[in-house]
Amino acid sequence: MELAIALNNNSSKSLHQQLYEQIRQAILSGRLTAGEKIPSTRFLAKSLSISRFTVTTSYEQLLSEGYLETVTGSGTFVCKQLPDDLIYSNPIDNIEKDNCSSIKLSMYGKTLVNIANVPRITEPQLEINFRYGTPALTEFPIKLWRRLLSRYCNTNLNWLDYSTEPNGYQPLRAAITHYLTRSRAVNCVPEQILITNGTQQALDLILRLLIEPGETVAIENPGYLSAKIIFETQNIQIVPISVDNSGLIVQELINYQPQNIRLVYVTPSHQFPTGAILSLPRRLELLNWAQQTGGLIIEDDYDSEFRYSEKPIPALQGLDQRDSVIYIGTFSKVLFPSLRIGYLVLPKSLISIFTRAKWLNDRHLPILEQQVLTEFINEGYLESHLRKMRSIYDKRRQTLVNCLKEHFGKSAEILGEKAGIHLMVRLNTNFSDEEIIQRAAKNGLGIMSANPYYLTTHPPGKFIFGYGELTEMQLQEGIKRLASIIICKH
Repeated sequence: MELAIALNNNSSKSLHQQLYEQIRQAILSGRLTAGEKIPSTRFLAKSLSISRFTVTTSYEQLLSEGYLETVTGSGTFVCKQLPDDLIYSNPIDNIEKDNCSSIKLSMYGKTLVNIANVPRITEPQLEINFRYGTPALTEFPIKLWRRLLSRYCNTNLNWLDYSTEPNGYQPLRAAITHYLTRSRAVNCVPEQILITNGTQQALDLILRLLIEPGETVAIENPGYLSAKIIFETQNIQIVPISVDNSGLIVQELINYQPQNIRLVYVTPSHQFPTGAILSLPRRLELLNWAQQTGGLIIEDDYDSEFRYSEKPIPALQGLDQRDSVIYIGTFSKVLFPSLRIGYLVLPKSLISIFTRAKWLNDRHLPILEQQVLTEFINEGYLESHLRKMRSIYDKRRQTLVNCLKEHFGKSAEILGEKAGIHLMVRLNTNFSDEEIIQRAAKNGLGIMSANPYYLTTHPPGKFIFGYGELTEMQLQEGIKRLASIIICKH
């Protein structure tokens, strides 16, 4: 390993002192991490064109002060226990100190700094975590996926080159079209499919191309937090539209008067986070609103594959006759989150401009993963995996619901239990949401309040329980611990 060290022969400081200070700073700033091996004195001396004695003198000072340690026969390493209290901080945390920076931010940057509830990149490691959105990764057919990867790696090398298809690998777009038309009654052809790097990129493209700053969009209340944040960064006026047991209350959208709403974002097949399903009459009512006003509808169909007690309702896009709906889908929930492959189903009039914008945004997604996913769909592996996961998630869902009823009784109102891999629960308790979260964490439990997902005030006590990645035993133990925390105050 080479170290980027800049020595100044004209400095008043000796070379060994300069080298000592730069290595010490690299350790304290985290550029050199605890336990990391550093170059030998011979190698570094040759790399920097200085004497080995100079390097040895610097290393000896660092060793004596506890920054470095030697392992006989292995070399010199950064000490695992640093001597100073100046342990380097998480670089992500430093982002929050922008008010100390002399670099001027753009309007987008300033907006992002001031937005609350931006999700943390890291989260505490807890024994049982009811986080939402994570599938049962241990059930994924990894051997099959590895075999498909090997097949395409060994067949040819075109996956190493640039793609000539900025809108996505054509066979994958054809496979997605066949899948959507059959399973979701989406009305599309492969040319309307644009492969994206997940839902966030899809939303970003839509807003950049179709919405001007200052224009008004409507979102569900409560609703998907990341969508709200993306809207806020574009300096868009946001109108919250309430949700009940039948989904978005479209009449509120119709009654909104101050100015025209250009776009509405909805999760009709499994409303996030309440789990409500937009009824057929309201779907038709929403489409009529779009036709009458010229507004657009973003349909985020993020996990409609997992339904347990009712027949799936066709996608909103399939009912649309006026090109009013832009459909978003993703494979991160049905397969695994690191597979950053999502897609848009676009009205034909928008294909060209979205393809250009996508090319400028990231050129193209990795071809290899697209090739493997294509075969995974075409050979029936996707549908087989979905059947298996529906059965597993249904058992976990029932376990969670039964445990909540057993330990909380009427003190827990369960919402949205008929679809997806999470449900929302209203707990009747004297504890605040923050108290429950803190007490749960002390008992090895991770739970999430629904509060950040509301744009308006609401009664406390609503929590989101993800169950996709938890075993039935973990679900039972988790709810048992949570009950011991909450019920003790009654």
